[in-house]
Amino acid sequence: DVQLVESGGGSVQFGGSLNLSCVALSGHSYSTYCMAWFRQDPGKDRRGVAFITGDGKRGYADDVKGRFTISKDTAKNTLHLQMASLSPEDAAIYYCARAALQMPTGSPLDQSEYRYWGQGTQVTVS
Repeated sequence: DVQLVESGGGSVQFGGSLNLSCVALSGHSYSTYCMAWFRQDPGKDRRGVAFITGDGKRGYADDVKGRFTISKDTAKNTLHLQMASLSPEDAAIYYCARAALQMPTGSPLDQSEYRYWGQGTQVTVS
């Protein structure tokens, strides 16, 4: 089965930066499937932040464009999310996810397209 483990969350001041990572421990190759980062605010649904396809195409939610960068290291089976210029609106639990299909048939930022999820990592901005 696919197991995803996030790390790198924490507390940061307004305007600061954080780098999140997601390691696939088993049963997965980042070179094949679309991967994404989602975030969830308390009481709200998860929403897509950024995605990267198997062949490296990237996309972002409008409110993080220019501030967040998604990348992957296929040799290390690791997904990254570099976050800059953080504001309290960015505070949430961040999840990495792997798509059910190699390429989502709908929006790559739609959580329904993703089958495997990490446990989440908390990001706090003050």
